[in-house]
Order: sequence, then structure tokens, then C-alpha cells
Amino acid sequence: MIKDIKDISWIKLTESLSKKFAEKAKEHDKEGRFVYDNYRLLKKHKYFSAIIPKELGGSGVSYSEMCECIKLIGKSCGSTALAFSMHQHLIAASIWKYYKDGSNEVLLRNISKHELILISTGARDWLSSNGSLKKTHGGYLFSAKKHFASQSSIGDLAITSGIYEDPSKGKLVLHFGVPMNSVGVSLLDDWNVMGMRSTGSQTIIFDNVFIPDSAISLERTQGEFHGVWNVVIPVAMPLIMSAYVGISEGAFNEALRIGKTYQRNQDHLKYILGKAYNAYLMGLVQWQSMIKRVNDLNFNPGNQKTVDILSLKTNVTHACKETVNQSMDAIGGQSFYKTYSLERMFRDIQAGNFHPLPKWEQYAFTGDIILNKINN
Repeated sequence: MIKDIKDISWIKLTESLSKKFAEKAKEHDKEGRFVYDNYRLLKKHKYFSAIIPKELGGSGVSYSEMCECIKLIGKSCGSTALAFSMHQHLIAASIWKYYKDGSNEVLLRNISKHELILISTGARDWLSSNGSLKKTHGGYLFSAKKHFASQSSIGDLAITSGIYEDPSKGKLVLHFGVPMNSVGVSLLDDWNVMGMRSTGSQTIIFDNVFIPDSAISLERTQGEFHGVWNVVIPVAMPLIMSAYVGISEGAFNEALRIGKTYQRNQDHLKYILGKAYNAYLMGLVQWQSMIKRVNDLNFNPGNQKTVDILSLKTNVTHACKETVNQSMDAIGGQSFYKTYSLERMFRDIQAGNFHPLPKWEQYAFTGDIILNKINN
């Protein structure tokens, strides 16, 4: 557990709920069905507004505590933890902005009042985004396909972006929110994947959806790094990686439980478990370092912090994958059977590679920032 958490009531509640999530994780994974029941429980206990400040109707749960809650959920159901983290990182970025200049108050109050669920399409958008915006009276008409939109099957508001060709400024990326009940919004039933099968990450189709001028929250030049990422990346990645650290911890615990009675591996069990624990500790400590850098949303954004968070994300991903691999070795061929949760954890843990930035892009981005810093 993260040491600076003082109020453990949410931790205890999450531990209790996670036991229920674990009971249905296998069934959800087998059917590739979204975790509706789990989300109903999370809504009932107001998890979707939990980290919103109390003065805006939330529970004032700290950022660090929410990371710990997601890790606990990840031990039981990786899909629930990952989908939930996508909502939380959008909320966290909005809270940072609220602390900074008082903006986003209306949004945060509405989320608190109605337990609204936010959907992120940022993973595929990054610097270039996709989709087109055409100017019309009072706003824009937006058309796009946004893949990997976790919890899109239940979400209320998509936080997305599109490309507008400005006659004088050239290609711009505009950021905005779109209610999922808007005319022209639909989902493809295309989330049939290897792991994280219950995240409900259907592709969202936007077909000439009207976006009012008032909905535009950010304008930036397409393809160029913008300071907004120095807020989004630091708050998003520790929350997202919480799910994977949870999976790796669950895998290690499962290997320990089964391995003690697995006779064929007794000669090697101490070695295997020791190696697995080293990998787990490496991921855990670097994940905690990510969280510490965010300082419960009280941080000054900058390129160096973003570089550190992205580098740590790559390291945590690798360590979590190694933990699961070693955990499978601990119980041998049994881990290959769907009877055991380790098989699902192995598939789920692979998804860590695909969150921004994939490791090769992260290496290049980090190297570019470092070289520019040195040359300047």
C-alpha cells in the first residue's frame, strides 16, 4: 500500500468490492462481455466522483488513494481496473485544471451529481489525432472513427479531438467533449480481442456530429507537442499502470498459492518465486515513483516530468510482464489452462505495451527531449 494514504476506508471498501469482481472475472472474460455489474457497484458507491473535491460534490479521495484502489481492483479483474482508470485520468486532469485556474467546475459538479462516466479517445489521437471537423453555423460537424475507446459501451461523455483545416492557421487539432447520446454517435461491436476482453472498448463512430463552438476546450497545431500533454501524461499514466501492477500482484499471489502444492517444481520453486518477486518489486517501486511525481495533483508541468513518467511507464510495463511470466513458470503447465486466473492475467498484461507511448516511440521521444535539452 502507498505509505502516504491516511484514510483507508476507501481501500477497505475496494478490497470488499474486488472480491465480488473476482467471482465474475472468468465469466466476463470468456464471453468478452463488459463488466456492467461491476460498474453498477462502483456507481452505487460513487467511485466515479470519488476524487472530485468535496466542495464540488465529490468525496475528496486523494489521487494516490485512487491509484491504490485501481491496483486492488486489478488484482481481481484487470478489465474493470483498466476501464475504470480511463475515466479517472480524465477526472484527474480536470481537477488539476480546476486547482490551477478554477475551470472545469461545471463539468466536475455534473459528474458528482449524476456519476457520469467519461470516455477517453486519447490513446490513438496523441499528437496528430484523426477525424475531420467542418465549420458550420455555431460550431462544427465532426466525423471520425475512434478505436480502443474503453467503456464506450456504458459511458456518457466522450473526451476526444479532431482535425480542422483553418484557412489561415493550417491544420489544427481541436479538443472537445461529445455526449454519447448525440445524433450521429454510434458504436461498432468490434471489441473481440486477446486480453482485456471485458473493457467494452468498442470503436466509436462520429457521423457529422454537431460540436458547438462553446464545446471546444483546446486548439493546438497538428503534429506538434503541446503543453497539455505535460498535464495529461503525468496524471494519466500512474492511474492506468495501477491496473497492471494490480494484475502482476494478483499473478504473484496466485503462483505462490498454487506453487506451494505443485510437487514437480519444488526443487526450483524458491528460485522462481524469488525472481518473480524481484520483477514485481521493480514494477511496484517504479509505479510508486510515478505517483510521487504527481504529488496528489499538486505539480508543475514540464517536459522533464513527462519524460520521466513515460520512461517509468515503459519500465513498469516490462516489470509487470516479467512478474506474470515468472509466476506462470512457478506453476508450470497448469498456467496454460483457462481454469486458472493466471492464463487470463497473462493475456491482460500484454495490453500494457499499447498505452501511450509504446516503448519504441517512448525511447525516441525521450531521446529527442534529452538531445534538445543538451543542444539548447
